[in-house]
Amino acid sequence: MRSLLSLLCLALPASMALAEPTASLEGPTSGWRYSGLLDRTENARVAYPTPPIDRGAQRNRSMIEGKLTGTQGLRQPHKLAVNGNPLPLYTDAEGRFARPYNFAAGSNSVELRANGQPLRRIQFYEANTLKTPARVRIVLGWDDPQAELDLHVVTPDGQHAFWADPVMSNGGGLDVDSVDGPGPEMFTMTAPLHGTYLIYVNYWGNLNSQGYNFQAGSNLNEVITSQISLVFNENTVNEKRETFVVPLRTIGDLLLIKSFNY
Repeated sequence: MRSLLSLLCLALPASMALAEPTASLEGPTSGWRYSGLLDRTENARVAYPTPPIDRGAQRNRSMIEGKLTGTQGLRQPHKLAVNGNPLPLYTDAEGRFARPYNFAAGSNSVELRANGQPLRRIQFYEANTLKTPARVRIVLGWDDPQAELDLHVVTPDGQHAFWADPVMSNGGGLDVDSVDGPGPEMFTMTAPLHGTYLIYVNYWGNLNSQGYNFQAGSNLNEVITSQISLVFNENTVNEKRETFVVPLRTIGDLLLIKSFNY
């Protein structure tokens, strides 16, 4: 019996090691790249897992895609950090994901984390100088996959970007794949207008496998913790960022997060 127990004790660390989370990235890859040369960004691509409302494939964007393994039983969201911007990351049952991101020319980084552990980090240089940097980027993430939070941005000319009207005529807008489901939601503007901007967050409702609902308590957390990152001149020597952590409790909550002048 003692010898059997000894064998089990010896085997236990090996089985535990097999269960350790790992990550693989199909794209982007480390090193030098020229967007549009090999990654065919002109082809329409879809985000994955698919949002509750499928708004169709989109063109002219890069995808961060890969797979997490050994994460069964770990609560989602996992973490995706792009150029220092923390984003919640959800996968399908097999651990696969594909998320869009507008990378600018120059050095860029992508990091994957699960259960607080760094799993994979790559850095690459985007050589296509036509890929202009985001002068203003606003990212909203939250910790409850069964809650629907919405980012609202009002620009100096009075235009209002939100889930029902995500793309502005002034060059700014929300990524259309980010406005449905558990996030993150992302607003980007490469040539910002001068004037006052307003950032709001709305707790719109809840969602499950049957779709959206407005039933209080049908989400996971009594208090939803949202994180809003406001980044100026991302990934340049002039980069500045602010982060706001905001709790939301009740469906219908609409909070002014920040008013700023550009």
